[in-house]
Amino acid sequence: MTKDELYSKLKEILINDFDIDEDLIKPEALIQEDLELDSIDSVDMIVKVKPLLNNKIEPDAFKSVKTVQDVVDILEPLTK
Repeated sequence: MTKDELYSKLKEILINDFDIDEDLIKPEALIQEDLELDSIDSVDMIVKVKPLLNNKIEPDAFKSVKTVQDVVDILEPLTK
């Protein structure tokens, strides 16, 4: 899966499952500040994208995640 495809899927999840306004979702959008997702919401988001992945998600990988693009960058290699 390409980064663009993964971004589209993530955006769809954020809109449908978290009721986030589509206009707020941009690669540079801050997960906590702009999208107002707390740590529990972030875990829920990862659970929702897990079916798209072919590899296990390492929890430590998300310690540095701040933006939507950070999520895409970390998850993209796991789709191969």
